[in-house]
Parts: sequence; C-alpha cells; structure tokens
Amino acid sequence: MKKIVLSSLFFILIAIAGYAQSATPRADAREKTERARIRQGRKSGEVTNGEAAALNKQQRHIRRTERRAKADGEVTPDEKRKLERKQDRASRNIRRAKTNKVEKTSE
Repeated sequence: MKKIVLSSLFFILIAIAGYAQSATPRADAREKTERARIRQGRKSGEVTNGEAAALNKQQRHIRRTERRAKADGEVTPDEKRKLERKQDRASRNIRRAKTNKVEKTSE
C-alpha cells in the first residue's frame, strides 16, 4: 500500500513539474484583461463591430501562438518574448481602437 501511495505521489509531482515548465500565468492574465477591455469598448461604443472582430482575431492568434509554445512541454524565453511582443501590439491596437476620433462632417 505504501509503495502505491509513494509511486502515485511521484507521478503527481512529475506532472506538476511538467505543468510548471509550460505555464504562462502572465500571458494568461494579459489575455483575460485584453478580452475585458475589448468587451468594455464594445459596450461603451468606443469600439465598432469591425474593430472588435479584428481585435478578437488578434487575440485568437495570440492564444494559438501560446498553444504552440506549450506543445513541446516547455515555453522557452524566446517564446515568452514573442508572446509578450504580440500582446504588447494587441494592447496598443485596443488602445487605438478605443481612442480613435470619429470626425463629424458638418453639412
């Protein structure tokens, strides 16, 4: 019985260690924040349907890149840097979409 418990514990620890290698909590938190910013922009009318579609497409691309980085079980520093650059670009695009000025024509 003791042998079974110890071997189970060993495999659980190995699984946890493997997960820690591929965890990207910072990227996950940023994705959640950016999704909320897009939703808030849509709700307030600052972001149009077309802009929201483009921003959501960019978020899907980031998630796909993250899945590929995690596929081999380890997210390298280069992969993390690539993810961060993509998220920086996405954040900038969200800010631009929310603050773009709509020029009114006087007729």
